[in-house]
Amino acid sequence: MPALGAACLFPAPRACSRRPVRGTVPWRLRAWQHSRMTEQAERYDRIAVGYSRWWAPIIAPAAFGVLDSIDAAIDAGARQVLDVGTGTGTLAIAAVRRWPQIRLTAIDASSGMIEKAGAEADRLLTADERARLDLRVAFADELGLADGSIDVAISSFVLQLVPNRFRALREVRRVLHSGGTFAWVSWLAQEAVWAPDVDFDAALEEVGEEAREWNDRPGDLRDIAAAAAQMRRAGFADVQASADELVHPFDIEGYIGFMAEFDEEDLVQTLPDDIRTRFLDALRRRLEKRRPDQLALRLPTVTVRGTRR
Repeated sequence: MPALGAACLFPAPRACSRRPVRGTVPWRLRAWQHSRMTEQAERYDRIAVGYSRWWAPIIAPAAFGVLDSIDAAIDAGARQVLDVGTGTGTLAIAAVRRWPQIRLTAIDASSGMIEKAGAEADRLLTADERARLDLRVAFADELGLADGSIDVAISSFVLQLVPNRFRALREVRRVLHSGGTFAWVSWLAQEAVWAPDVDFDAALEEVGEEAREWNDRPGDLRDIAAAAAQMRRAGFADVQASADELVHPFDIEGYIGFMAEFDEEDLVQTLPDDIRTRFLDALRRRLEKRRPDQLALRLPTVTVRGTRR
């Protein structure tokens, strides 16, 4: 399965598309001048609402584990916290509510995501909590923060998306003070095929449409050893990495809604009305033959923590 880069948006997003398959993105000199990164940010601008409804709740349990991993640092006196790639603010909002003593800066490349995160923060946080959350548009490798100004940095399901993870890790290291902690979670590479995806493509072909193309997800981590090694090369010490699995139990209507309204919204909504109706009927028939365990989404994750040397 995924990693961000094609037309649909699963983990990173998932690497499927009905457009020509794209290759690995070369590093850029300046983030804002790189057309691919701008395109990616603009896509997240468009899907911010769907992301908040469909995807953020799925990845939230794994993301919250990152907060557990920095609990000791907060107890030891960390006050300035950075959330790299905040999306719609799930992790940032939870951190501000969990620790009343911190101030948190949350960045995202997508202005649409930051706008949605702001709306969620306004809705969920008290006035005092909201005052301790600063939301900004920025890239992971151009944070726009002073050297050594951050005590703890966190990130959830973002570092698989950046064109050059080493540069992003070094940028986080730059803004951390000596001994500061960086904890993050991302996806591990896997070869497994999710049964509902097979049904989705078969339903497309049944109504005379082409199945999606799938390409590699170069941003996913090969294994936990590779994740830890990348942190050490970027200048972090005391690195720990652990594997886990994110499991989300979809039902039939939940999967159809997720795909039609978010993950493959562009594809489904551009089908002519009659074909779209036939496609959804064909997809539903196939899904009805699946056991509940086959509908469950299972994705391997890696959580990594280290301190700035």
